[in-house]
Amino acid sequence: MGDRLINEGLKTIFLLLWLGANVGYWMRVFWTYEFGPQYFYIRHITGLGVSIAKACGACLNLNSMLILLPVCRNLISFFRGSCETNTLCRRSVRRQLDKNITFHKTLAYMILLLNIVHVIAHFFNFRNLYNHFRFGRCGDGPVTLSCTLRDLPDKEGGTWLNPIQFDNRGLPFGFGLILQGVIPIAGWSGVVLTLVFIIMFSSATEFIRRSYFETFWITHHLFIVYYGMILVHGTGGIIRSQSNLADHNITLCKNIPDTWAPEAQPCPYPVFVDGSAASWMWVIGPIALYILERTIRFARSCQKVQLVKVVKHPSKVIELQMKKYGFKMLSGQYIFLKCPPISHIQWHPFTLTSAPEDDFFSVHIRTVGDWTTDLWKAMGADAKTNTESADDLARVAVDGPFGTASLDVFKYQTAVCVGAGIGVTPFASILRSIWHQSMSPDYELKLKKVYFFWICPDTNAFEWFSELLDSLENHMIEQGKADFLNYNIYLTRGWNNKQAKNIYLQEEEEVDAITGLRQKTNYGRPKWDDIFKVIAEENPGKSVGVFFCGPKVLSQVLHKCSNKHSSISGGAKFFYNKENF
Repeated sequence: MGDRLINEGLKTIFLLLWLGANVGYWMRVFWTYEFGPQYFYIRHITGLGVSIAKACGACLNLNSMLILLPVCRNLISFFRGSCETNTLCRRSVRRQLDKNITFHKTLAYMILLLNIVHVIAHFFNFRNLYNHFRFGRCGDGPVTLSCTLRDLPDKEGGTWLNPIQFDNRGLPFGFGLILQGVIPIAGWSGVVLTLVFIIMFSSATEFIRRSYFETFWITHHLFIVYYGMILVHGTGGIIRSQSNLADHNITLCKNIPDTWAPEAQPCPYPVFVDGSAASWMWVIGPIALYILERTIRFARSCQKVQLVKVVKHPSKVIELQMKKYGFKMLSGQYIFLKCPPISHIQWHPFTLTSAPEDDFFSVHIRTVGDWTTDLWKAMGADAKTNTESADDLARVAVDGPFGTASLDVFKYQTAVCVGAGIGVTPFASILRSIWHQSMSPDYELKLKKVYFFWICPDTNAFEWFSELLDSLENHMIEQGKADFLNYNIYLTRGWNNKQAKNIYLQEEEEVDAITGLRQKTNYGRPKWDDIFKVIAEENPGKSVGVFFCGPKVLSQVLHKCSNKHSSISGGAKFFYNKENF
């Protein structure tokens, strides 16, 4: 059944550590407020709600601290670079850095859950506080602990406990409760904070991000307001703690509230102090890091980018060849690209298709949406000629490069590279780099075998990439390493009856009828379970890196196959890596 620990072990450990930190911190704060003597009197009024609300608020601070870090691309790249040079930092640790966006989303779900519980708990707290102030006077009846707390005098002197200090008898109960809740700093800042988070969370769905990117971009930058509200939310000190426990012993005094007096012994009035704001200690560090991150991004985006060439490929794919002073890349890295004439705020990630050995860097972009269609036109791709001079074309800005999982392809003896459609781009860079390195007399790679799979929807998609495969294949044959590259191209659709007949007639030819390559094109979809089984049999005892760029559905299939066919007892071990932007 395979060994899931190979791919899931360290991820599970990190997840459990994070969940354990949340549970442990939640329990610690809950225990303090639920059983701490300094909070006994506020608990008497509010009940369990105050302990739950404060525990959730503490964990909100923890996760709000963490959620900024995964989107600091330069920080992630720095840690990945440190891991590259640190022998103690294994591949499995580096692979966790590639799950940064997944962790960012997981943190968002946790914040949503904590927010819901926090708000509900505080609703009950304010309802109890409002009822206590409105209906809790001692009057002519017996003196109870509740009414004594209600009638504590001298708000300025520190003896008051209930933050609600005026009545709304002329207003409906519900409106009065809401009004009392939002008047304090903690109230209105909490309302704004919650509404802002709901807007950010709801606009971050995949549909909004892909169809209305600018809506997503603008609303997600409300995080500035979110963190501003976090910083001020706790400054109101609305949940107060008792400061004179030594003079006013609650074990004794709670039973004799009718004897309380300013200087009475043994029960003088309890004195309460405002709660201290702690949120800033959690978030100030990540905020500073993020400001540094954005400063670096802005500085890089201002650097001049020279468009060397724009090449138009079939299937509405354009290749942008660029140069930028000081730009250094590795195979498999990606950049963020902006075209100011189209939009000043839209940055889009694209995998680099050039090799580090090239004197330029390039990306291949398929036209699939509004922005890429506008870029197609801005780059002159709608002209009749196939190759355009870039002198008079639209200006672009570049941020990067940034590391991805594909950087580790050279760390394995065997690699399985799977690209779907335009998802082949990271492997273009890798294969180009292999070709360049193989030209050197000192050529020696740890990587000894590459299984390359390309799943394409139509026949035109082969043309821009087949030349690279053909040259690499021929070169490896000349070097006596014909078995280095095992590539398999799958055509899932896009052929007509005439093409099918032509394919059949040329079946016995040495080269493929569509691609012109030695290895023949497969028709239909790969049977991944059988493919992984064969690869496992051919690579016993080896660590096999599986690298994928493409749709989520296929990623799930490959991930399951990697787990299923891995074995720690002498068999092949498949390490699954997926491109994440």
